[in-house]
Amino acid sequence: MNESKHQDAGLLFLRASGALFLLWVHGLPKVLNYGAQLKLIEDPFHLGANVTLLLAIFAEVLCPLLILAGVLTRLACLPILAVLLIAMLVVHPEWTLFEGQFGWLLLIIFTSVLISGPGRFTVAQRWA
Repeated sequence: MNESKHQDAGLLFLRASGALFLLWVHGLPKVLNYGAQLKLIEDPFHLGANVTLLLAIFAEVLCPLLILAGVLTRLACLPILAVLLIAMLVVHPEWTLFEGQFGWLLLIIFTSVLISGPGRFTVAQRWA
């Protein structure tokens, strides 16, 4: 494997692990427990619990699936980063670095994917 393929493999790992982690820990619980999540979700911009939850599901379910596939990867990172920044800076500004470490690590992962792009190992590349 040459250097370029190693980098593409690393980007695939970063993309897939970050996307699956976000989907599994945050996205799927929101979809599978929608009614309960409506009562729990913070609504910092007063859009209503339903709209806020739907926006979170978009960022935490659809966007990770796009990133996993390597489709519209950089664009799909933006809603995730927005939700993470809102959670860390607006909803939970009192959190210490220790309490917010999961959110900060996700910010690092998805900012890295935004900067680097998906690499060559994508669903689109398979048919190219």
